[in-house]
Amino acid sequence: MIDIKLQNLARSFGSGHNAVRAVDDVSLTIPAGEFFFLLGPSGCGKTTLLRMIAGLIEPTAGRVLFGDRDLTFVPMEQRNVAMVFQNYALWPHMTVQDNVEFGPRMQGKARPVRQEIAAAKLGLVQMAQYGPRKPNQLSGGQQQRVALARALAAQSSCLLLDEPLSNLDARLRQHMRVELRQLVKSTGVTAIYVTHDQAEALSMADRIAVMNAGRVVQVGTPQELYEQPASRFVADFLGEANFITARVKPSGDGRITVQTPAGTLESTRPLPAGAGVSPAVLPSPSAEITCCVRPEKLRLAAQDANATPPATGLSATIVGTTYLGHMQQYACRLTDGTVWRATVMGGVTSLAVGQLVTLMADPQDVVLLAE
Repeated sequence: MIDIKLQNLARSFGSGHNAVRAVDDVSLTIPAGEFFFLLGPSGCGKTTLLRMIAGLIEPTAGRVLFGDRDLTFVPMEQRNVAMVFQNYALWPHMTVQDNVEFGPRMQGKARPVRQEIAAAKLGLVQMAQYGPRKPNQLSGGQQQRVALARALAAQSSCLLLDEPLSNLDARLRQHMRVELRQLVKSTGVTAIYVTHDQAEALSMADRIAVMNAGRVVQVGTPQELYEQPASRFVADFLGEANFITARVKPSGDGRITVQTPAGTLESTRPLPAGAGVSPAVLPSPSAEITCCVRPEKLRLAAQDANATPPATGLSATIVGTTYLGHMQQYACRLTDGTVWRATVMGGVTSLAVGQLVTLMADPQDVVLLAE
């Protein structure tokens, strides 16, 4: 196991006015044995960053360190890394056994030794009985396991994975998430995984770096990123989220009153850095920020058109419903025209399209964002 440090890493493609900054001043520390994810939309620079760690691309600026060794310009074959690609990249003319033996063979290990290593790694991924087969005789999930066994057989200090589950169907992909995490953690290897799939990242990662436009915008555990997003981009990218512009003011007992065009909520969340106010001093009612609430954090209550709305809550009209078996999702149009989604677990309720409702949320679930 080895820790990996990226210091002000950057990579540009092209020159002059046509230069594109694919990775822009990224600094990260990945402790030994961590299962670390690079998450972001297509074109955000995550694969370019992974390839610089691997030694497949040289950076324009910055350094890549494995432990205390500066490997910035050291080629991949001298970095002791193994990589699992999106398309598996198995040798089609070789058997499964030969594919997995390939790394140890390139390292000069004797045939009995590499056969023993290959057998152990194939057993680890539950593919021991498929050794004599060729890759084209395997399913996508089986090929993915062989590719992983081949990477592990190289006995590298670092395992790099570039969207390895993206070619699998949804059901198999969900199953493989659990298996892959257990397998990687059981080996103790430092692993870096690239994906654009937030469900993969949330369910598998020890920590995640969310990337956008070549930069890392937030790093944290899955729970930290989901519950405490630092920006609207992070909140929106990691699952569903509802947003509305609001003005805030103190309300006592450590709470903040969040006044929106559709009603009032309360929050016990800290004011975000960059909101234009000091977190130690609550802003005036004119201070404007973004309020965010996850759909599953909302509660719906039927509202009598002639009754006085509750002091806390957002007035809305149900404009659509979606039945998803284990839950029901409602599209609710707020009085300012904004549409929020509210998820009710447990199936069907008595609420219907056209009904007036009040949307309520616990103060700890009302997140305040600077942007």
